[in-house]
Amino acid sequence: MGHTTSPQLFISITITTLIFLSFTFIPQLTAVGYPINVWPKPTTVQWAHPHAIPLSPNFTISTPAHAYLTPAVHRYLHQILTEHHRPIIAPLLNLTSSPPLEILSITISDIAAPLAHGVDESYTLEIPSTGAAAVLTAGTPWGAMRGLETFSQLVYSKPPSVVACGLHISDEPLFKHRGVLLDTSRNFYELKDLLRLIRAISMNKLNVFHWHITDSQSFPLVVPSEPELAAKGAYGEEMKYTAADVKKVVEYGMEHGVRVVPEIDMPAHTGSWGEAYPEIVTCANKFWWPSDIELLANEPGTGQLNPLNPKTYQVVKNVIHDVVSMFPDHLFHAGADEINPNCWKLDDSIQTFLSGNSTLSHILEIFINTSLPYILSHNRTVIYWEDVLLDENVRASPFSLPRENVILQSWNNGPNNTKQIVEFGYRVIVSSADYYYLDCGHGGFLGNDSRYDQPPGMDSGNGGSWCAPFKTWQTIYNYEITYGLSEVEAELVMGGEVALWSEQADGTVMDGRIWPRASAMGEALWSGNRDETGKKRYAEATDRLNEWRYKMVSRGIGAEPIQPLWCVKNPGMCNTVQTA
Repeated sequence: MGHTTSPQLFISITITTLIFLSFTFIPQLTAVGYPINVWPKPTTVQWAHPHAIPLSPNFTISTPAHAYLTPAVHRYLHQILTEHHRPIIAPLLNLTSSPPLEILSITISDIAAPLAHGVDESYTLEIPSTGAAAVLTAGTPWGAMRGLETFSQLVYSKPPSVVACGLHISDEPLFKHRGVLLDTSRNFYELKDLLRLIRAISMNKLNVFHWHITDSQSFPLVVPSEPELAAKGAYGEEMKYTAADVKKVVEYGMEHGVRVVPEIDMPAHTGSWGEAYPEIVTCANKFWWPSDIELLANEPGTGQLNPLNPKTYQVVKNVIHDVVSMFPDHLFHAGADEINPNCWKLDDSIQTFLSGNSTLSHILEIFINTSLPYILSHNRTVIYWEDVLLDENVRASPFSLPRENVILQSWNNGPNNTKQIVEFGYRVIVSSADYYYLDCGHGGFLGNDSRYDQPPGMDSGNGGSWCAPFKTWQTIYNYEITYGLSEVEAELVMGGEVALWSEQADGTVMDGRIWPRASAMGEALWSGNRDETGKKRYAEATDRLNEWRYKMVSRGIGAEPIQPLWCVKNPGMCNTVQTA
């Protein structure tokens, strides 16, 4: 991941697109906090005398040369000079009488810091009201990107643009891991959708794109050493991700300060592998809910790798090797969720194995003990879903899951499972379905389901959505991922991810399903969901999120509205309790 040159080499990037017209007043004041706000709310803002200062038509950004920060600066400079965002409620800010702002100067102390979990994302931003240079100071290029996003949100107005001034911001995230999971197996997403997602992740100061690439429904990733997996397992020739596509996604992520973490779910959720290798997959292409036995999978799309077949590991190791070579991040998600006992029991070799007083948990441990060391040999830390440790029927022993090499991702039972995981001593990423699953509440997708044929007045239940109801932005914003944990236990919580599973989603609805609800998690994990007094701040966050959603839409992100526009234009009038 080396990508730097000498920090003494500076570049000055200038785009002259504006003709400066002097004026002294911009009308009206927002209802929340400061006259103009940043999302997510910074950790500390000092702004005793709010003013704005015009941007010079020759405004520039001076930055150390860096393979990824340099294009980010180009991108932000173009955005700053051309966006001309006009807030729904225009800030009441007098302009200073000082000369226009000419330059934003970036200083970085560790220019060579790689983009990895735990990297320093802190920054400070000083915008004087005197016309002197604005200064962005960061420990790393990745912190500088967060500061550039903040600066860009402080710029507004029709030409000529102005920027908030006389302020000092000191900012850093509460949690190091803040991500969005997207499932690209159940429905395919075009490359442009993934890039747009990364762009939105970055502008919300999230830092991880968790790419759930494969599942039982399809195998869209072209693995060079196992080309038949995608050739037979993808939905179609045009519904594949090549190595070149992956490189583009990863590089685009780097330019936006977003890590791309791949997930190859196994040994369950692997029915699509059976199209190329039926001999290594049990219960492949079976009807998922047969009448004579119990479920073979949690949803349509059956198939699990057979850990007792040596050929399984030839294919698995080839897949791991190639995925690691395509994705440089040090985290590798290996799934290990929702193992269905009945699917394995249909296989004769597994039946014979079980007849010798062995268990399905032993079979899972055989798979873990063979595949995990191979992943670790590639200098990766492995993430598994919580099931590998907590499932009541099929689970591995902690002895097979070394705490120094394994991270668990929680998704069931809210804070209770998070608590169990940290009590075992594991680091945890929180994705509780009760709070962070974005697909919930959209009904079921099963055909000929008689539950929908009910007489009028009958309880329709959850409408077929197992994790209903819909998770509102308020539900997401108010969730505290360290709830019920001691200070020591809370240290093991790396952060959280919202998840969009794609049974009923694709690129046509992706933006609205994710945003601005993921924005709500973004602020909660960046600066928290409480104010300086410890009070939950969801009430004042409403107007700020409304404004931020509006700005995301203007930037090409199809975020769904959270209120009627009337509420936005009349702050406080849509509250349940009237405030002064």
